[in-house]
Amino acid sequence: MTEIIIQYHKTAIGELVIGSYQDKLCLLDYRYRKMRTSVDRRIAKGLNATMVMGISDSNQRAIEQLEEYLAGERTAFDIALEMVGTDFQQSVWNTLVTIPYGETWSYADLAKQLGDANAVRAVASANGANAIAVIIPCHRVIGSDGSLTGYAGGLPAKKKLLALEKTDLFSAA
Repeated sequence: MTEIIIQYHKTAIGELVIGSYQDKLCLLDYRYRKMRTSVDRRIAKGLNATMVMGISDSNQRAIEQLEEYLAGERTAFDIALEMVGTDFQQSVWNTLVTIPYGETWSYADLAKQLGDANAVRAVASANGANAIAVIIPCHRVIGSDGSLTGYAGGLPAKKKLLALEKTDLFSAA
């Protein structure tokens, strides 16, 4: 069986668990999120791998780029990703990475972009299953009324990320 090399990293938005599989990032998520166990199980099963503590080049690249992003020095990431999920989830995540830095979309916008305006709930569920936070920017998705909706790292972390990106929600602040 192969291995997913994981390590923990404390940041201004919370403590993260970062994992790589065969030199690709497969996990960058909040260590204490409610769905931690089920997300980890899904990734390990999908990759037929076990999680082991350690340090990898992929994890280090992710940490460096994440810290640059959090310092306001980076607006895009260039890290190889290994997304583990259903075809639909992966289509949602691949669409999320097209949301430009500093912009937000509603779940309805995301569903329309995927070609099914009625798939709002399914899109929201796939968004919530994202295991590569920040890099796959699920924090850029908000309610149709402009409200901040759930986020694995909690709404304070989502607010920090949107404020960092100076989105329209916070431009008047």
